[in-house]
Amino acid sequence: MAKWLLVDGFNLAFRAFYGMPELTRSDGFPTGALHGWVKSLWRLEDDEKPSATLVFFDLGGSQDRLALHPEYKAQRQETPEPLEKQIPVIKQLTRAMGLVGVERDGVESDDLLAAQAVALSKEGHDVLIVSADKDFAQVVNDRIKILLPPPTANPKLGWRVLDTSGVAEKFGVTPAQIADYLALVGDASDNIPGLAGVGPKTAAKWLQEHGTLEGVIANAAALKPDRFREVVATDAERLRLNRQLTTFNLGLPTVEAVRAEPQVGELLRLLEELEMKSTLAEARKRYMQPELF
Repeated sequence: MAKWLLVDGFNLAFRAFYGMPELTRSDGFPTGALHGWVKSLWRLEDDEKPSATLVFFDLGGSQDRLALHPEYKAQRQETPEPLEKQIPVIKQLTRAMGLVGVERDGVESDDLLAAQAVALSKEGHDVLIVSADKDFAQVVNDRIKILLPPPTANPKLGWRVLDTSGVAEKFGVTPAQIADYLALVGDASDNIPGLAGVGPKTAAKWLQEHGTLEGVIANAAALKPDRFREVVATDAERLRLNRQLTTFNLGLPTVEAVRAEPQVGELLRLLEELEMKSTLAEARKRYMQPELF
């Protein structure tokens, strides 16, 4: 069967923005993230040689999660203005490169991506999720793996693959327990408060012993350290709410599993218009002399 690359669009866009110098067109329009974006996708395609690549973008927040928790992601800072200006162009470049862009208003792109990954894996395809978001660990299985980008603090580590054994090593729990684990420890990036004082080791130990969040709650009177016994029992409903917030909606519609063809003329036009000379030169070689790649 086929190998699919599913890209967390905003995650990669932020990396491209912060990983490149502040480049601009002659009229001052920012282009740094655009250079980083195109080169990152080319490198991923060169290295992984997927049958096709889908890129997922957000079109606003998750209405379901906001209804449950109005403060969901409320702490996140606004997207930097130079990056905000480049996002629409990133989407144009993505489609011109022949990479399918997926977005749906009112639904988080993470849910769309996770649903697509699970659907493809059930059809027998292999899936690589390109993201640094730990939430995706909950859908890792024999066919779905995460391709982690190089950490900003140590780029020499390069891209790393996270499989089921890697999830267990990194978090101390199985992929099936990740949503429960995040419900206990919280997720600062999504503004989901965990249980005060409960860190990764304690949460992992409880889940190893009791299997699920419900198992932890049911055995609250026997938990160690014993100072958490009353807290878990008292906060049981909030923990269950957390579990709803940290669990992907895998019932969302997916896109057809087909490879799009690059719109070479449109891509070259965009790159020329953006004055991205080195990227334009490489694009001409890639799409007009593909044998070189």
